[in-house]
Amino acid sequence: MRILLIEDEAELARWLSRSLARHAGFVVEWADDGLLAERRLAMEEFDAVILDLGLPGMDGHSLLAKIRARDDRTPVLVLTARDSLAERIGTLHEGADDFLPKPFVLEELEARLIALIRRSRGREHPRLTLGNLVFDTAGQKFTVRGVPLQLSPREHSVLRVLIQKSGEPINKQQILDRIVTDDADINLEAIEVAVHRLRKKLADTGVQIVTMRGMGYSLENAVENP
Repeated sequence: MRILLIEDEAELARWLSRSLARHAGFVVEWADDGLLAERRLAMEEFDAVILDLGLPGMDGHSLLAKIRARDDRTPVLVLTARDSLAERIGTLHEGADDFLPKPFVLEELEARLIALIRRSRGREHPRLTLGNLVFDTAGQKFTVRGVPLQLSPREHSVLRVLIQKSGEPINKQQILDRIVTDDADINLEAIEVAVHRLRKKLADTGVQIVTMRGMGYSLENAVENP
């Protein structure tokens, strides 16, 4: 899942980016300026936003108002040292989806982010399902009909991105942008190879990876032959 962290405290942002990637598998992009963040949100797609209110360029309140005014419904979790009741209520009325005061516990932030993303997709349980394929977001495991699916780390990362966007096309660059890995050799060609191998492993599972010309790959239920 791809997160935009909008925070001007560099030390906090670096720690939070590393921690969310290591513990929850998030791909965290960082913007330290409200104007820069507003441009990125207008051009790129994120699963959620972590927003500080005290920002240079454009403050968090103005940024939140702008993205909601253009009907950008990306879940927003406000992270700030301002912890008054009026501040919390006001920020939620402005369009924030959740509010977490500083200092905070990392595990709570992770749980709140996952809950926001899940709700934004209409899911009630911490797992993603497509036909017989199930991804347990807590255990970071894939199963087919209850049996663990054996995947390499690279295959796991690619399939995780595909099931998060199941039924929607996503191209190789977008997959690459959403992968958390220490593998320096990961590139567009490696994504293509991983998809090829995944297709073999998903054979007879009832799920398939479809190539949509000019648009990318889409994870879908397999069409049964009549």
